[in-house]
Amino acid sequence: MPNQSAPRLSNESMILLSKLLLSRRDKDDSLSHAITNISRNEFGDLLYLANTNHVIVRGLEVLFRLTCHARDDVRSEWAATALSAEHARIKNATSFLHEICGAFERESLDVTVIKSLDHWPDLGSDLDLYTSADSETVSRLMKKRFRAQIAPRSWGDRLACKWNFLIPGLPEAVEIHMGRLGQTGEQVRIASQVPRRARVIQIEDLTFHVSAISDRIMISTLQRMYRHFYFRLCDIVDSAGLVESGAIDYDDLCASAGAAGIWEGVATYLAIVSDYVRQYRGTGLDLPESVSTAARFGGAEVYFARDFLRVPIMPQSASLYGSQLAGLLRKRELNNSARLGLLPWLATAAVVGQKLTGSDKGIW
Repeated sequence: MPNQSAPRLSNESMILLSKLLLSRRDKDDSLSHAITNISRNEFGDLLYLANTNHVIVRGLEVLFRLTCHARDDVRSEWAATALSAEHARIKNATSFLHEICGAFERESLDVTVIKSLDHWPDLGSDLDLYTSADSETVSRLMKKRFRAQIAPRSWGDRLACKWNFLIPGLPEAVEIHMGRLGQTGEQVRIASQVPRRARVIQIEDLTFHVSAISDRIMISTLQRMYRHFYFRLCDIVDSAGLVESGAIDYDDLCASAGAAGIWEGVATYLAIVSDYVRQYRGTGLDLPESVSTAARFGGAEVYFARDFLRVPIMPQSASLYGSQLAGLLRKRELNNSARLGLLPWLATAAVVGQKLTGSDKGIW
């Protein structure tokens, strides 16, 4: 498993991992040379970064193939050992996820897997679900069926209407969003359509209901452009794959995101993905003009810091927040506008808490 302590990672580590995931490897002879010359400590740093960015399987499978081709038995063994541990974690987590979804369905409760399976064959650090069921019903089900405990809830969790459940035998928390999405629970419109638009996918021998492609992109946008203000590499790889496969219905995406007041954020999200891909392939993604026109900024504004690709909050992300709030006010969604209006205060409290105690726990 990846190192538990967080090493100080250089931009070179991110570049190497990005090359493994995005470059045209048949045209990049330097990649094989770089991989077969990394030290054990450098491999540990790479593994840590792959873990935090949810790309262990995809990144290390490429590294394993390259080292096998170069007959580098030592580094091949490093990769094989890490992959084996990650596959075991994922198998356990998906087995629990399938049982949880089945328990909801047996109680005639809708449930959709959001975010977690977007990274397949990788898996996130927790299991995310959406349901329109009420919290009392869900809590009773989780406690009775899985002996789950409810983790302490932050101010942000309460606003967002999400609960984290801790289940014996499952290292990952199960995060269940109920009736709302968005950092402050302001997105009722997107949330309401998730169950009825959900699609069915097969993961090995297990079946799951997951969010529709348009909803998936909007949920990713809410998380990256309106809440965390950073991208994981999995976001880049996942979204690039959707664009390249032709899976995105841009008319539906534009209409849905526009109705939710986040079309400019979605377009900016896709523009950043395209620009990051361009760095490693020479060409970006084939995005429609409607996306390019609506995007507020692109990858030139993004920078690597503290393990992730950071999106500037001022003025770039702040302007997207302002547009979203203005859109809710124009539609007279006063309750949702009031919720979203609390975001700057919540963020300020988190910053103050971080400075005073070294943690924003209980706030963000």
